[in-house]
Amino acid sequence: MTAEDDGGDRYCHRVTPATTTSTASAPAAPPRPAGRSGTGRPSAAQLLAAAVGAVPGGAARPGQQEMASAIADAIRTRHHLLVQAGTGTGKSLAYLAPALTVDGPVVVSTATLALQSQLVEHDLPRLADAVEPILRRRPTFAVLKGRHHYLCLARLEDSAEEEPTDLFDAAGDNGDSGGSNGGGGTRWLGAANRLGKQVQRLRDWAMETDTGDRDELDPGVDDQVWRQVSMPARECVGAARCPYGEECFAEASRFRAREADVVVTNHSLLAVDMLADRHIVPPHKLLIVDEAHELADRVSSAAQAELTPDVIDRATRRARPLLPPETAEQLTEAGDALAVGLGESPAGRLTSGLPPALREACTLLESATRAALDKIGDIKADDPDPVRKQQAKSVLDELSTTAQRLLDEAEHDVAWVEKPDGPAANRRALVVAPLSVAGTLSSHLYEERTVVATSATLTLGGRFDTVARSLGLETAAPVTDQTEAVTADDLSWRSLDVGSPFDYPKQGILYVAAHLPRPTVSGLPAQAGEELLSLIGTLGGRTLGLFSSRRAAQQAAELVRARTGLTVHVQGEQALPLLVRRFREDRASCLFGVMSLWQGVDVPGDACQLVVIDRLPFPRPDEPLAAARAAAVDAAGGSGFAAVSVPIAAVRLAQGAGRLIRSTGDRGVVAVLDSRLETARGYGAFLRRSLPPFWYTTRPEVVQGALRRLAAS
Repeated sequence: MTAEDDGGDRYCHRVTPATTTSTASAPAAPPRPAGRSGTGRPSAAQLLAAAVGAVPGGAARPGQQEMASAIADAIRTRHHLLVQAGTGTGKSLAYLAPALTVDGPVVVSTATLALQSQLVEHDLPRLADAVEPILRRRPTFAVLKGRHHYLCLARLEDSAEEEPTDLFDAAGDNGDSGGSNGGGGTRWLGAANRLGKQVQRLRDWAMETDTGDRDELDPGVDDQVWRQVSMPARECVGAARCPYGEECFAEASRFRAREADVVVTNHSLLAVDMLADRHIVPPHKLLIVDEAHELADRVSSAAQAELTPDVIDRATRRARPLLPPETAEQLTEAGDALAVGLGESPAGRLTSGLPPALREACTLLESATRAALDKIGDIKADDPDPVRKQQAKSVLDELSTTAQRLLDEAEHDVAWVEKPDGPAANRRALVVAPLSVAGTLSSHLYEERTVVATSATLTLGGRFDTVARSLGLETAAPVTDQTEAVTADDLSWRSLDVGSPFDYPKQGILYVAAHLPRPTVSGLPAQAGEELLSLIGTLGGRTLGLFSSRRAAQQAAELVRARTGLTVHVQGEQALPLLVRRFREDRASCLFGVMSLWQGVDVPGDACQLVVIDRLPFPRPDEPLAAARAAAVDAAGGSGFAAVSVPIAAVRLAQGAGRLIRSTGDRGVVAVLDSRLETARGYGAFLRRSLPPFWYTTRPEVVQGALRRLAAS
C-alpha cells in the first residue's frame, strides 16, 4: 500500500530527503598531512574503486557507490547527511573512501564494539593497503577510547600502598558486572585471593604493554580489579600534575588520534565529548556516525546520573583521610539516609517529585559533600599526593551535583527509583536523566563540522523525519522523490536511502499470525506457543527466537524442548558468543533470547532460516524515560503512544527482522506472532513499512509450505 492509497493513516509517509547547504562555517583547517593537498588528489570514487578491487571477489555495488558520492557531495557543500544503507551495502567502505579526501582527522563513531573491531582490524587495514599506491602514502588510523579503558600507572602504584577496599565491595556495586557471585554479599576469601593474583598480573603486563589498552589484555581481569588500576576522566589530575604524565597511556592514545587520518571512537565517548564542550576528540571537520539509530540513547545515558548508598560509602572511605571526623560522619549519615529512603520507595518513575525520605537524603548529601569539598580545598603545586586528592574531590563533586540536580526537580529531567531483578537485585539507585537530548544534539553535534549519520534503520514508516528529530535536526514535510532536495531553505541536511543489494521479496517472507488473539498477558500465550511449535517443527530447527521478556523466552524453550527433539539454547545459560557458535554449527537447534539478540547476532547461511518475534516490541509501561516522554507528548496535546512508543517499536522490530537476510544467498521467514502488526489500524501499517520489503502474507498454509521447502533443501 502506498502513501497515496492510505490517506487517513497518520503514520503513512514517503521517504523524503531534506536539505540545503548549511550556513555554519567550517573550522580552521588543521595542518594537512603530506600528500593530501593540491588539486591532484584522488576522488572518493577512485579510492572506493581501489578498495573494492582489493577485496577478493569484490565487485562494484550501486548503493555503495551512490552513498560514497553523496558523502563526497556533503563534504564539498558542508551540509549534513542521513544515509540509510541496508545490510550488504558495504557502507563502511562507502564512508571511509570519501573520508580520505578530507584534510585533517576524520572521526568515525560506532555504537558497538563489534563494528569498532571490524573497522580497526579489517576494513581500515585493507583500505590502507589498497589506496596507498594512489595516495602515494599509507593512511593512518587510531582508536580513541575513554580514559578508564587504559591502565593508569599512578593508580597501579597506589594499589600497592593503599588498602584494597574496593576488592571486598559487594559484587555488582555501581552496576558493574564483573562480580562472579552476581551481586549478592561480600566476596569470599578465595575470590579475594584470585583478584589479588589478577592485580599482580596487571603489574607484570604494565612492564610489557605499549598501549595499556584493556582490550589487549588476554586473559582479561574482573571489572573490580580493573577499577583499581584505571582512572576515570573526572578523577584525573592531568598530565602536567601527574608524576606519570609523560608515560600516560591515555594521553598517548590521544596523541595518536590527533596525528591520524581516521579516528575510530564510540558513541559513549562522543557523547561525553559533546557534554564536555568537545575537549576529548581531536578537532575535525567530518564526523561519521555509524549505527546512528543508537546515538540519542547513548547521549541520554551519558547525561544520566545516579545516587547509590554503595557509591557514597566508597566516596566517604576515599575522602576520609583528608577530612575531619565530623565531616566524614556527615557523609556516612547521608548514605544511610539514602539507603532508608530507597528501601521505603517502590521502583519506578517519580511523577510527583521526590518522596520526603529521598528529599531529606539528597539534602543531607548535598550539604555533606559541600562541606567535605570545602575542607579538602584546592589542589596545590606542593600537594604530596595530588592524584588521591583529585580522586576524592571529583567523586564528591559529582555526588553534590547529582544531589542538587535531583532536588531541583527540573521539568527537563526525569527521576526514578531503580530496583533491578535477577543477579543485581540487591542494588538500589536513585536515577535522573534528561527527558530529551534532541536539544543537546542540536547545539553540540553539528557545530563546526559536517555530520554523516548512517544505519540500516533510519527510516521509520518510510520517512527520515522521526530519527532526524531525535538527532536534533529540524524537519519539514515535503513530498519529493528521493533524489531531489527539500525546498525548505532553513534546513541544513539531506537524506538518502540507498536500499540493499538483497532481493527481499524473493529471499524472505514476512508472516504475521493474524488469526492469533491480541496478546494481553505477560509471558508466552498458549496459542502463540502452539504456533511457534508448528513453525519450528516444520523447519526442524534453524530458528532464532526474539522475545519480549525473559519469561517468554524461557517458556518457549521449555515448550520446544518438551515437545520436540530439538536443542534449544537460551540467552543467559552460557556466554552469548558460545551460544551463537553452537547455534550456527547445529542446524537442528534454536537460539532464544531477549533484546540484545535483536541486533547483536549475525548468522548468515542456512543455520538461521526462521526468525520468530513473539510480540511487537513496544517499551514496557515501567520504562521510566519512555513513559515520561510519552506523558510529555500527551500533556502537549499529542499522542505519546504515536510519537514515542511506536517509533521505538519500529526500530526494534526492524533490527530484529534484519537478523534473517545477511547475505545474497540467504532465504527464510520472519514470523511475527502478534496479530496487531496486521490488524492495528494506523500503526500496524507504519511498522510494516519500517521493515525490509519481504513478501508479505498472513496465511498459515503459505508459510508452512515455504518452511517445508526450506527444510527439504
